[in-house]
Amino acid sequence: MFKTLPVADVTYREETLPDSARDYKRDTITLGWEDRLRARGRRRSNGGVEFGFSLPRDNVLRGGDCLVVEEARLVVEVVERLEAAFVIEPRTAAEWGLFAYHIGNGHQPLMVTERALVCPDVPGVELLLQHHRIPYSRAEVAFTPSATLMDHRHM
Repeated sequence: MFKTLPVADVTYREETLPDSARDYKRDTITLGWEDRLRARGRRRSNGGVEFGFSLPRDNVLRGGDCLVVEEARLVVEVVERLEAAFVIEPRTAAEWGLFAYHIGNGHQPLMVTERALVCPDVPGVELLLQHHRIPYSRAEVAFTPSATLMDHRHM
């Protein structure tokens, strides 16, 4: 016999939660950046509640997003896992453009902050940075790509 799971299909911010969900139990779920890009799947909250989600395909979960699991009368807040990353702090406008170009041209995920370009520590990134002589440091950060990865083909 198949076990049915309660499913969350909409994300909310705390201030936009439906009134009906404000008194629900609270839990969290800690996810890495790749899991926060997945729109569908089976998950287990940090408190051990199993549920599924079926979100719009272009959805990227961010820290503070809330998933309402109606059947369980539960609100699950997303926590971004800290992950190994490369942090690049360009000094000039030209460096911002050049470094972002090289990283993008290498088809690597990129997060843009006020002060830095951030890449996850995934295979190939460090070699790319070294090849283009892009100065970097290492840090543990909550990484969220600036844009979802699109199907990219050269014609």
